[in-house]
Amino acid sequence: MEHSTDRPAAPAAERRTVVVTGASDGIGAAAARQLARRGHDVVVVGRSPEKTAGVARALGARHFTADFARFDDVRRLASELAEAVPRIDVLVNNAGGIFDRFERTPDGFERTLQVNHLAPFLLTHLLLEPLLAGRGTVLNTSSVAARIGRLDLEDLDNEGKWSPQRAYGDSKLANVLFARGLDRRFRDRGLAAAAFHPGGVATNFASSTTTPLRFLYGTRLGRRLMISPDRGAETLVWLAQGTPGRDWASGGYYEKKRPARTNPRAADDALVEAFWARSAELVGLSPTPGAG
Repeated sequence: MEHSTDRPAAPAAERRTVVVTGASDGIGAAAARQLARRGHDVVVVGRSPEKTAGVARALGARHFTADFARFDDVRRLASELAEAVPRIDVLVNNAGGIFDRFERTPDGFERTLQVNHLAPFLLTHLLLEPLLAGRGTVLNTSSVAARIGRLDLEDLDNEGKWSPQRAYGDSKLANVLFARGLDRRFRDRGLAAAAFHPGGVATNFASSTTTPLRFLYGTRLGRRLMISPDRGAETLVWLAQGTPGRDWASGGYYEKKRPARTNPRAADDALVEAFWARSAELVGLSPTPGAG
């Protein structure tokens, strides 16, 4: 494996095993490259077998595939990861997207909700043993779009009032609430969690949709206004390499390597607890005890 000469590799004592989902492209692939160059053991997870294998091959990394629109794929992925990686220092829940139309997955949920939140929620729970073994960290790729999230707990699918923007904003608020819930439940057992906004990154995100975002992501002018995937990955890499409690506070939301404002509803402890319970119910898990 080649190492960058512009930054020193992590000392052996600080080498971390980092699982990155959504790592076949965009900021996930950029973060995987940066972390590998710094000497960490990166595990690449993606939906496309060809693209995922290509990223992993260039890094000399292990790789796994899964389609987050199918819970059976998520369960298989968790089983394969738990067997291959008995200790996970960092799990990056980065896979996600915005979709053009209301569509239910084979599991019966609106696609944005499942891919961006329910699948990472399930995967994280199924990997709690290796995460707790490493006193690990869970990082959720959120977005500034969390500010427009509303989250009707009785209608998380937004059926009857669905739009791509609403579904995406709700799912990004979900990422922030999930990080807070993880911190509240598992901080005493050594687990840390955070959500972050990578910035407006020039990737293929939304370029194939009919939403207004396509003008940013799918045109040359729009992409010139955005940052590169390497820059977009910087906050992710900073969190992954940092020490919770020293470099950043668990349960927080970050942008540009510092705490940032997000939807005020993210500070509602009652919502954090109710949303956790509802998510656990939807993916078929027993709710873990709430925080006091």
